[in-house]
Amino acid sequence: MDNSPTALFDSYEQDFHQIIASIREKLDGDGKEQRGEQRKAALRRVEMELDEADEMVSQMEIEIQGIPQSIKPQYQTRIRTAKAELARYKKLSKDLHAQASRADLLARAGTPTSDEPYGPSSDRTRLLAGTALLEDGSQRLQESQRIALETEEQGADILRNLRGQRDQIEHARDTLRTADTSIDRASGTLKKMIRRMYQQRVVTGAIIVVLVLLILIILWAKFFR
Repeated sequence: MDNSPTALFDSYEQDFHQIIASIREKLDGDGKEQRGEQRKAALRRVEMELDEADEMVSQMEIEIQGIPQSIKPQYQTRIRTAKAELARYKKLSKDLHAQASRADLLARAGTPTSDEPYGPSSDRTRLLAGTALLEDGSQRLQESQRIALETEEQGADILRNLRGQRDQIEHARDTLRTADTSIDRASGTLKKMIRRMYQQRVVTGAIIVVLVLLILIILWAKFFR
């Protein structure tokens, strides 16, 4: 087993170049020659391998920290070269993805793609496809208008319900205010009745005291004179 400080770096770099070679083969082969789902599958595999290559570069950056300063510059140059190569294939993959998406979009519209400038679709076919797209758009617009009208009606119903609930709340508030007024009046009347009751008790007590005194005076006058 190689225990040199550059062994792991060299191993990761070798893996990186193998992955890049696989990416190059797919982009130059299936990525350009295939069509439809096969092309998409090839590009998805390229994306996975690009992630693996990116991971290899990250590992190389980690391993370079342990390389002696005397030879580190040349390894830094190799990392920069690897990054530039990775960036180039990422851009190429992105461009092929864009071409595939554009080809699918044009194919759905019935228009020949840039890859097939003399495609089998005739002017009549393209016209029919365009008409179908227009009709589909009109139907979607009508459906959107119908949904908007239904939403507007539902909103109006909700507003009417809220208005009715507000009237009920205001009526309940007025009723409560009237009840509070009646309770205040009843409370005042009850207080007056209680006050009069106490006054009557005082008067009654005074009368009783006076009568008792009169009785005592009469008895005293009768028996002691």
